[in-house]
Amino acid sequence: MSASLPLKQIAPDVCVAPQLEPAAMAEAARAGFRSVVNNRPDFEGGPDQPTSAQIEAAARAAGLEYRFLPVSGAYQSPEEIAAFAKLLEELPRPVLAFCRSGARSTKLYNAAVSSR
Repeated sequence: MSASLPLKQIAPDVCVAPQLEPAAMAEAARAGFRSVVNNRPDFEGGPDQPTSAQIEAAARAAGLEYRFLPVSGAYQSPEEIAAFAKLLEELPRPVLAFCRSGARSTKLYNAAVSSR
């Protein structure tokens, strides 16, 4: 979808990425994404990590839907998996989900799809 966004496609209309900066939201919109889901808790990576509010403002300015569903990298609860499944049903696609490395967003996606 984009040469410079660090994307991994996990479904025809779903990609994951490691931590994204607010500036990446305009690039995501140009790449054709319609929605972004942030699965990384604020300040998990320390004070230099951009906050959800900063990313949301940039996403909305770029015309993207944005949702914040922070989850632990070690464990995603059944409720969090169900919430992610609901987002996948409701949000316009293609969807870009991100966390620290992309792994927990991938795990969430796989668990959400298998729970249907």
